[in-house]
Amino acid sequence: MDFDSSSGGGSDLHNNHNPHQTDESKPLLGEMSAPTPPDGNKMGAAPCRRALLHCNGMRYKLLQEGDIQVCVIKHPRTFLSKILTSKFLRRWEPHHLTLTDTSLASATPTGYMENSVSYSSIEDIQLLSWENAPKYCLQLTVPGGTVLLQAANSYLRDQWFHSLQWKKKIYKYKKVLSNPSRWEVVLKEIRTLVDMALTSPLQDDSIHQAPLEIVSKLLSENINLTTQEHENIIVAIAPLLENNHPPPDLCEFFCKHCRERPRSMVVIEVFTPVVQRILKHNMDFGKCPRLRLFTQEYILALNELNAGMEVVKKFIQSMHGQTGHCPHPRVLPNLVAVCLAAIYSCYEEYINSRDNSPSLKEIRNGCQQQCDRKPNLPLRLLRANPDLVSQEVTSPTEPRIKSVVIVNSSEIHVELKHNNTANQKLKSPAGNESEPNLIDCLLVSPACSTMNIELSPQADRVLVCYVEILKMLSDYDDWRPALASLLQPIPFPKEELKYVIQRFAEDPRQEVHSCLLSVRAGKDGWFQLYSPGGVACDDDGELFASMVHILMGSCYKTKKFLLSLAENKLGPCMLLALRGNQTMVEILCLMLEYNIIENNDTQLQIISTLESTDVGKKMYEQLCDRQRELKELQRKGGPTRLTLPSKSTDADLTRLLSSGSFGNLENLSLAFTNVTSACAEQLIKLPSLKQLNLWSTQFGDAGLRLLSEHLTSLQVLNLCETPVTDAGLLALSSMKSLCSLNMNSTKLSADTYEDLKKTDIISVQ
Repeated sequence: MDFDSSSGGGSDLHNNHNPHQTDESKPLLGEMSAPTPPDGNKMGAAPCRRALLHCNGMRYKLLQEGDIQVCVIKHPRTFLSKILTSKFLRRWEPHHLTLTDTSLASATPTGYMENSVSYSSIEDIQLLSWENAPKYCLQLTVPGGTVLLQAANSYLRDQWFHSLQWKKKIYKYKKVLSNPSRWEVVLKEIRTLVDMALTSPLQDDSIHQAPLEIVSKLLSENINLTTQEHENIIVAIAPLLENNHPPPDLCEFFCKHCRERPRSMVVIEVFTPVVQRILKHNMDFGKCPRLRLFTQEYILALNELNAGMEVVKKFIQSMHGQTGHCPHPRVLPNLVAVCLAAIYSCYEEYINSRDNSPSLKEIRNGCQQQCDRKPNLPLRLLRANPDLVSQEVTSPTEPRIKSVVIVNSSEIHVELKHNNTANQKLKSPAGNESEPNLIDCLLVSPACSTMNIELSPQADRVLVCYVEILKMLSDYDDWRPALASLLQPIPFPKEELKYVIQRFAEDPRQEVHSCLLSVRAGKDGWFQLYSPGGVACDDDGELFASMVHILMGSCYKTKKFLLSLAENKLGPCMLLALRGNQTMVEILCLMLEYNIIENNDTQLQIISTLESTDVGKKMYEQLCDRQRELKELQRKGGPTRLTLPSKSTDADLTRLLSSGSFGNLENLSLAFTNVTSACAEQLIKLPSLKQLNLWSTQFGDAGLRLLSEHLTSLQVLNLCETPVTDAGLLALSSMKSLCSLNMNSTKLSADTYEDLKKTDIISVQ
């Protein structure tokens, strides 16, 4: 740095009082044991300075770089005052200065700033405010001279002033806390550091993050601390954690404390707001895995308290809030991510402990190194009844893998029959987008035909804890749709999870119970896992039957769903019908009524199954009666146009259509009547119907679903002033013959309207 051309003279500037003089309010490590300086020193002015900053209320963004005028003067301090009050001050140089972690450097290292100014060499930073001093000027006192920085305005000058002070202090704390000797002194310094960050007028994320990173590094380099020292440090940095995420190393430190002292009050008083903040914000746990691990350990620490899961339940309630709708949209996805990661970790520990077994991470990424491992066999988990013979429906090209598994709490007994062809199908190409489930991940060596998988007691406790949390989440109505969607692509067999699936099956909303189905063809979903013979079925198919009941009652395409059942689950359906399950009896009757089953032998077997029980025999007789009525109704003849009187009901329409033949009926008007979706059962029996007027009726989504599947000749449909919604209207997109649709005064959304316009419907009103 060029000091050669300076002039001198004057008295010492340090005798002048300056309210912005801002050295540390408390001493650093090297000064902690020093005696208190006499009155008039820097320390004595600290409380007044802090009060001034709070009263001022100004906030500044932390500067990292900027343009400023620089002047450097070399002088003996006795002449400094004369120089600074002179009208003919030395020349100024424009520089673009950068505030690095260690020094003040110029982008053009020439002239005054040929060499950077280290923060350690800066003895003092002051604002110049004398009458004849340069405007908006800062004075940096360095050994043997002074560096003057002149800003464009007072705000920019103060911004440089506070930024330089901050950089200088952080640099000193990093240096001093890098070699601690006495931990009681270190603790005082940490408190001072935290206090400095909290009272700083600078407003920047790094203001609170920098002290946390310093403490994090300090803890990572000093691992042999006592438990009490752990707690003291955590309490000291707690104010900074209220609005900031802990850095990775600090998360490791917190995790260790949760594991070693789960009953410590620090966990409840300090960690709770930190975890709440993590869960309420948009987190990418893939980039911040230690934050997720810390959240997991915190929840497990709560579970170790005397009240156990009651404490965890209260924590979940606090995250949801007291209202019926959670105000924080990120809480549920973050909680589910934490739970699933914890559940997978229980099995991952077992998988990675076995020889020749790929890690769970490799399976997820689809990059198994098969050349170094023996080929693996899939572990198929079936129901916990060794006497049950499972008959799985497989395609002709798919190899059959026979296995019997006894599931008992955390112990799984497996018997496998090897099949080399199946092994080839297991190899997942790189970039496979499919998500693994625990069935895919639990792989065993072909060298053994039987084995026992027994999780450690700790892993089993973790598993139970997080499954219980998923059960708690499913009890909130507003969380259930998103929870079902999040769990849909990753089903895994766990006995305690049955409660969650029951909640999904009981929910009347389509967006919830539709998630019981698999996310894509060829992948098992909850519907498949809980079917008789499925992985998780332990109730003779009762849950499966309730799933079928709710799915059939929603706005799905009935024929398509029945076809899927006939292709994949006909055996379980017949088995449950044979045991008198009413839902399955109805399913078999619908299969016969809609001509789903083409094979005559299968039809006869279904009829025999129905006639084997009282409820089945009764429903089959009703089916036969309906078929006779249908043939009579569809017999050629009768009117081509029909208008039902206003205020007519579903019963009136049924009586009218049962009075004769309507095989020629093409135009039916039910406008301004009281008919509902229930009349669709009668309307679908009119094969020649082309025009249907439902203006101002109570005909809804369920009725539209039936019309879309059966009235293939319908061309004109009037739904004006009906309660139909997007869910029902979208079903009409499959009606290729429909050319005119009136949806005035319905709940049609703009998106659904655009979707319908893209179909073959010519006129959408």
